[in-house]
Amino acid sequence: MSAENYNPYENAQTQFDNVAGGLGLDSGTLALLRQPMYETHFTIPVKMDDGTTQVFNAFRVRHNDARGPAKGGIRFHPHETADTVRALAMWMTWKCAVVDIPLGGGKGGVICDPRNMSPGEQERMCRGYVRALYKQIGPNIDVPAPDVMSNAQHMLWMMDEYEAITGNRYPGVITGKPVGMGGSLGRTEATGFGVIYVLKDLLCRLGLPIEATSASIQGFGNVAEYAARMYTENGGKVVAVSCWNVADSKAYTYKKADGCDIAQLVSIKDSFGSIDKDKAYALGYDIQDGDAWLCQDVDILIPAALENQITPAVFPKISKQVKYICEGANGPTTPDCDPLIRERGIVMLPDFLCNAGGVTCSYFEQVQCNMNYFWDKAEVLNKLEYAMTRAFRAVYDLSKEKDVYMRDAAYMIAIDRVAKAVKLRGWV
Repeated sequence: MSAENYNPYENAQTQFDNVAGGLGLDSGTLALLRQPMYETHFTIPVKMDDGTTQVFNAFRVRHNDARGPAKGGIRFHPHETADTVRALAMWMTWKCAVVDIPLGGGKGGVICDPRNMSPGEQERMCRGYVRALYKQIGPNIDVPAPDVMSNAQHMLWMMDEYEAITGNRYPGVITGKPVGMGGSLGRTEATGFGVIYVLKDLLCRLGLPIEATSASIQGFGNVAEYAARMYTENGGKVVAVSCWNVADSKAYTYKKADGCDIAQLVSIKDSFGSIDKDKAYALGYDIQDGDAWLCQDVDILIPAALENQITPAVFPKISKQVKYICEGANGPTTPDCDPLIRERGIVMLPDFLCNAGGVTCSYFEQVQCNMNYFWDKAEVLNKLEYAMTRAFRAVYDLSKEKDVYMRDAAYMIAIDRVAKAVKLRGWV
């Protein structure tokens, strides 16, 4: 089965069902937690630069806000679907719970391709998104943030539109804003760094020096770039990076057996994480098919692009040398592949634990905005590392205590916390 045939929302529900059924929850709690509480579908008419009007379909989903205001990014993607947004909102609920921050899960999306839109068209779309939703978002209701192909500038336009409509200053209504305009230092690096904080703690527990390991990475957007930066700065070797090439509308894997120069690759990528293939070739990189990142003889795979990338169909391609998978993306592994991973003895660092650095730092941004007092970068990253390693240790210890797959242990902790909040509120 191809990756395109997997429904991410069904995957999210399957993962939930695999664990929640054994937690002794009543039927009402199970029914409430396996689906979104609120969902909005709407259209955004945008006047394009050529004078025509294009209508974009958009979504906002709040999965559960029992533990606090919903939190979740806004994804711009030409293949966005309502089910993808539902899945991401659900995973965000578990992500906030597993790192124990007082937020719930939400997500947004617009079916568009900002790579083919001018800055003015992107701004009008962002403002239109907020005009359609301003009554349903807010610092104490639902707090958006950037995600795939959205950025700090998009968030600032959205915040400005929200404040223009409401007539007040609400810097905490949206996170991921530019530094100096309510954004937090360290937010750009947070998700990628969080992946490596978790990986470092795992390797430390196993007595394996990170400098003795190698990795292959899928993606080269914000998450993958900063994961690669921190990993190599700590002595690890990135052998291959796979990402989309805009010019060819195709993915390629860029390989250097003696290790990729991450700063060099960053210098030849665009703002959407696409590496210039011709420049990479001129710099001595071996250009392979997009899926070749899976086949490398490395210790660690870091899928940090989109969902449904590691499936039973591609699993046999994974080198027998691979011992760890760190899910930097949301839902990169399909549920039917988890048993194969566990059977082979690969240690899985699950997505909603491994990539929770972004939402954790977004929470820090909210706190700083509400105080109108901002921390320096070292303080942000120290707090982030503490939060990530604390969450990892709880999951790792439970997985050992119960002899369960690490994804299941993370779900057990997260679902239990949300279920208790729902019960205490008297919702079920």
